[in-house]
Amino acid sequence: MKQIAQVLLFDRGGRLLIYLRDDNPDIPFPNHWDFFGGHLEEGESPEQALVREVKEEIGVELRQWNFFRLYNCTRGDVYPNIKYIYWARIDKLPVELTLNEGQRLIGIERDEINRTKFANILGQILEDFIESGLWPEMADRS
Repeated sequence: MKQIAQVLLFDRGGRLLIYLRDDNPDIPFPNHWDFFGGHLEEGESPEQALVREVKEEIGVELRQWNFFRLYNCTRGDVYPNIKYIYWARIDKLPVELTLNEGQRLIGIERDEINRTKFANILGQILEDFIESGLWPEMADRS
C-alpha cells in the first residue's frame, strides 16, 4: 500500500496553507485544493518525506511538526493508501512563499473550509482536526 505524509501547515496568522492542484485531467483530483506533502520514497520515514516534500513544494525547511493522526484510506482516494498527517506552523505568509507545484497557494480560516473543494478525504481530515481543538489561534495578520 502506498504511503503519504502530509502536513496541515499554518502561517503566522493562523491560516491553513493549501494549494490548488494543476488543471490537468491526467492527475488525480485536478483543480482541487490539497495539503503539502507527498509519497514516501524507498527507505524514507514519513517525517523525512514530509520535510523533503515541503522543501520541494514551497522551499521551506520544516524544522518542527506534530503528528496528528494516521488514516488508512481504503476508499475516497484514487488508490488505497496510508496517510500520515502532521501539523506545523511556519513564520511566513502566503505572499512570502514560492509555490513550485500547482496553480496557486492561499491561506484559509476555519470558516472557509466548507466552501473549499478538497482532494480525496482531506475535508474529513480537516473536520477531525478542528474537532481535536488543535487549530492554532489567529496571530499576526500583517
